[in-house]
Amino acid sequence: MPPHFNFGQGCGEFPVSLALTLLFDAYQYLLGWVPLRLISRTSIPAWRAVSFFLGLFMVWAACGSPLAAYDHSLLTAHMIKHLLLMTVAPALILLAEPVRVFWIGMPLFSQRVVRRALRRPSLRRAARLVTNPALCWTFSAMTLLAWHLPALFTLGMRSDGWHMAEQLLFFSAGILFWWPVIQPWPSPSTGPRWWMLLYLFLATLPCDLLSGFLAFSDRVAYPVYFSAPRAFGFSVLQDQQCAAALMWTCVTLIYLVAAAIISLKLLAPRTSHKRDLQQSQFSGGPVSQRPPRSSEVI
Repeated sequence: MPPHFNFGQGCGEFPVSLALTLLFDAYQYLLGWVPLRLISRTSIPAWRAVSFFLGLFMVWAACGSPLAAYDHSLLTAHMIKHLLLMTVAPALILLAEPVRVFWIGMPLFSQRVVRRALRRPSLRRAARLVTNPALCWTFSAMTLLAWHLPALFTLGMRSDGWHMAEQLLFFSAGILFWWPVIQPWPSPSTGPRWWMLLYLFLATLPCDLLSGFLAFSDRVAYPVYFSAPRAFGFSVLQDQQCAAALMWTCVTLIYLVAAAIISLKLLAPRTSHKRDLQQSQFSGGPVSQRPPRSSEVI
């Protein structure tokens, strides 16, 4: 039986507005990236721009593509959306140094306004708090577990507004989770640290808990799928087990790749001169002899 294409529940007018928003973001990124490339071809390499556009595409694939039509028919499709929004797209976008590129593309008047705002100590403290690794990990884990509680899950499936809030929270949680790992500008350029490996390992635990429960349970966790049209011949329980296996495998693999990259950087000879030079080229000042701070760069 074909899936029930209910965009009213999944997205409504969202695909159109989402596509326009993503296209605007891509245009704004190009406005900043092209001048940076003219200044220095190594400041923001082309692969970072590709990463940004690929991240935007992943957001569209999760919320605006035909995949969204299966959201209310298959838990597996629902889980793919969550993986794209929380694990894949945020990492790709942050690897592209979006804040730095958007800053270059901003009008000078807007830059002055933002500079004045960011000089306030309260905003600096709030930025340090929001990007604290412990808070980022906790918010990510709680978002994942809370939205997979049967009551909240059903609420998100039956309400347009709550479904939209769910998707926004998953994407926001993904941005916060990856921020301490990727450390995009204007984060302090501390480089990789051994604690990141522990951070990534601990991040697998909520996923293991949730996917293990869904995979090995002999009961359907989300009865809302009983009333949905079945696609691809999956029973509701088989669909649940497939979604759990997909989540378990993909999350573990992605975090393992990230941990391997960090380990290679930790074991390789370390140099911060290149990053400092890039920060200097961006800010227009001399190369700093100490690690730059986010407030000073801005």
